[in-house]
Amino acid sequence: MTFLARIEHAGRPCVGLLEGDRIRLHAGTIFDPGAETGEEVAVADARWLTPTEPTKMVALWNNFRAAAEKNGWAIPAEPLTFLKAPNSFAAHDHAIPAPKSYDGRVAYEGELGIVIGKACAGVSVAEAADHILGYTCVNDVTAMELLQRDPSFAQWTRAKNFDGFGVFGPVIATGLDPASLTVRTLVNGRERQNYRVDDMIFPPAELVSRISQDMTLVPGDVIACGTSLGVLPMKAGTVVEIVIDGVGTLRNRYG
Repeated sequence: MTFLARIEHAGRPCVGLLEGDRIRLHAGTIFDPGAETGEEVAVADARWLTPTEPTKMVALWNNFRAAAEKNGWAIPAEPLTFLKAPNSFAAHDHAIPAPKSYDGRVAYEGELGIVIGKACAGVSVAEAADHILGYTCVNDVTAMELLQRDPSFAQWTRAKNFDGFGVFGPVIATGLDPASLTVRTLVNGRERQNYRVDDMIFPPAELVSRISQDMTLVPGDVIACGTSLGVLPMKAGTVVEIVIDGVGTLRNRYG
């Protein structure tokens, strides 16, 4: 298993491999790290960047059976998706700013993220794995009261795309089986979400395949796989950690 990272070092973005409490820098890209430079940075001193610079984050609603059952939602026949724009992206340890134009409830959503490694359009489920670079942690932050504020039009774009509302990182984990993973969300140290990835209605390879039928996915794009039970609003000053053992811990303060 490999853990790929992007950090700021000496005033520029750098790629590295996380090994224990150190990040060993490499000369290449996140998709092809290349040779080691001989430099390393302590994790405690790292200035984290998002692991990739996506053109888009494709996110899922209603993709877990436990949440669908408890909320009385029908199992969807196809993935229910929306987009998060690049302005929303934020890295590990960066603050999530409270929106200035909205003073309602804002919720965390701990999720598994799929990171695309090769461009794909119209790929089959069998082909999809070859287009996945690895997996990361996602906090799909939501302005809850905006979603249905106007009964004539659900405002998914506005509710999901304030600056800093698409947090992902800190690393990309490669060489693992996503079905074996568990997503946990800690709020000020207290566990609020704990669910298994294998409860997904549409698992990762199927998501990549189905989404690629509708739009081309390019290297660095992220698919946020949706969340399960335990979503709650956050107060200003709240520290949220998305913990996926085998992938990493994404930590941010809200407000």
